[in-house]
Amino acid sequence: MGKFVILPHGRLQEWIAHEKGYFRDEGLDYEFTSSPSMEKPKSVDASGKVTDLLSGAFESYKTSGGNKGVKSDISCACHWAVNQASAQQTGKMWGKSYVVTPGGIMVPPESPITRPEQLAGQEIAVGYHSGSHFTTIQSLEPFLSKEQIKLRFGGSIWARVDIGVGRDLPAVSVWGLSFQVLEQLGFRKVVDASFMIAFMFPPAVDPADVQKYMNGMKRAQMELDFAPEKYRHYYLNEIPERYKSKVDARLFSPGERIVFLPYTEEMYAKTQAWIHERGLFEGQAPAVDYAASVAA
Repeated sequence: MGKFVILPHGRLQEWIAHEKGYFRDEGLDYEFTSSPSMEKPKSVDASGKVTDLLSGAFESYKTSGGNKGVKSDISCACHWAVNQASAQQTGKMWGKSYVVTPGGIMVPPESPITRPEQLAGQEIAVGYHSGSHFTTIQSLEPFLSKEQIKLRFGGSIWARVDIGVGRDLPAVSVWGLSFQVLEQLGFRKVVDASFMIAFMFPPAVDPADVQKYMNGMKRAQMELDFAPEKYRHYYLNEIPERYKSKVDARLFSPGERIVFLPYTEEMYAKTQAWIHERGLFEGQAPAVDYAASVAA
């Protein structure tokens, strides 16, 4: 067996567990890898208009057999994408914990938009079949009709930061570290778009190794809760070079928080229903088989 490959998620817990030796204490032989999307800038056409990129977290899992684009024995994406990928037996969802990330639909400081209702008909940059796609719909449904919600699939999370900074679209949907970066750059949150993130691992990965990883992450979460000021510098490992000099990592919040509670069968079924009621994936909805799809 090779090393257990960890794909960090723009958060602090993996770095803390590594520094403190929590993974090693569990007997996990591991290494970090990085997402190729981190340094990927926005995509525009010849006229400078943001292009729609119809590929995201779900497609990364689908095309890579439960890996998130690159080899990753454990990775994260929004619970909607992980739910759908696991329902198609692409990979296995970890059902014993999940993550809550801060997020929001944000506008530049000079924007006249101050209320969610003012986003009616305004294009919002999101990532296709990724957390920002689903959470933007969920967060705007109390305020706008389906026809009023206008999405532009602007690519990866940092590409959407580029779109915001470049004032290419009226609003962007961001989460986690990128949400905090835009806040430091003066952007305003119009509506909260926090959401749940789930863990995914490929079918061939031993769940016992995933449990070792989770044990280390639980200790890291407790350490982060206790002394976040000691570890914020690790955010610099997760920010593209083009933004590192523009922000002060000491001012960030602890960010994503791991919740060591089950992602239940009821939650799984409700998420499948929510996805397919809105027609967010083509084809017939897969049969809900929690036992086959989730390592609970």
